[in-house]
Amino acid sequence: MDKPATPAHLGPGGSAMWAKVTDTYGLRADELRLLEDCCREIDLIDRLEAEQRDKPLTVKGSQGQVVASPLVSEVRQHRTVLRALFAQLKLPDDGAAANATSDAARKAADSRWHQGKSA
Repeated sequence: MDKPATPAHLGPGGSAMWAKVTDTYGLRADELRLLEDCCREIDLIDRLEAEQRDKPLTVKGSQGQVVASPLVSEVRQHRTVLRALFAQLKLPDDGAAANATSDAARKAADSRWHQGKSA
């Protein structure tokens, strides 16, 4: 299977994520679209963080009160979106094999425990 081309206009963070995922996994067309959305979110978060860097985390609100900078809230919201997109993509954990072994051992132990209790 040919590696899919990196979408146009991705920034460094998005391009790096695209390469890492597509080097590791063979994705269907719908998964590639989700991955592209993830990569674009990464780039947007990077741009928002760069804009906020070296600026105060608080600003004056409409009533003169101290409030969080709107960019801080935007970064938080986009990180939430990114987590949701990655969850939809359902990539396996890097430790999936170790987890499968642990799950199998746990099930075997549970089975032995329940057999012993019913005897």
